Amino acid sequence: MTTATLGRPGRFEIGRVFSNTFGVIGRNIGICVGLALLFSGLPALIIRLLTQPQIDAMVRQDPAAMADPSAVFRNSYITVIAGLISFVCALLLQSALVRATIEDLNGKRPSFGDCIQIAIRFLLPTLAIGLLVGLGAGLGLMLLIVPGIILWLGWSMSVPVLIQERRGVFGSMSRSRALTKGSRWPLFGLFLILIIIAMIIQWGILLVLVLFGGIIAEIGAALVQTVVSMVLSIATAVSYVELRQAKEGASIDELAEIFS
Repeated sequence: MTTATLGRPGRFEIGRVFSNTFGVIGRNIGICVGLALLFSGLPALIIRLLTQPQIDAMVRQDPAAMADPSAVFRNSYITVIAGLISFVCALLLQSALVRATIEDLNGKRPSFGDCIQIAIRFLLPTLAIGLLVGLGAGLGLMLLIVPGIILWLGWSMSVPVLIQERRGVFGSMSRSRALTKGSRWPLFGLFLILIIIAMIIQWGILLVLVLFGGIIAEIGAALVQTVVSMVLSIATAVSYVELRQAKEGASIDELAEIFS
């Protein structure tokens, strides 16, 4: 039996997306947290531990560290590598949680191994989508902020489309724009709420870092990133299902057939 609560065609409801997002997490807490720790929390912790000495040197404005060209190059190299690792891991997490979410909303039991397998299988096309969306939306933000946001919202369902509909890179991006048309401002409201909540939590952790520091604070920051990344990825997948039903009026049985 499909577990998603689907409404009448033509209406994207933020409240239902929130409800189904936390419903998916509640029914699959082990898999969701495990995937988020693997692809977000653990990499974040390792990266923070590797880059923290560089950050400390900048905060202290250590003249020796800042004047040493080899140290500057090494720190820049570590920062770039850390950014690339974070980017790849974020895409792996989104693909894995898209699979888990769709399986759950289709009334099935997601498998940890299957979710990882799907994430790895689609890594190259998700990387291509991530780069194209980042470049396109980034350029739009530099020229005019609103067009950049609209572009990003239009392409926000590209990875779920890729994972579930197998349309390729450009086909998935085009399909995402078609699905989100007419619902981009509700989507903007949804993501804005989630981002504000994430920022408040992260600011709280930053305060803990300033007050206490040390490995415990670093672990706490990594755990917060785990939760935030998990919720954002699952909310995106749930939004995809909601858009399919709202845009096309597909019945529960039809959605189950599509997602099988």
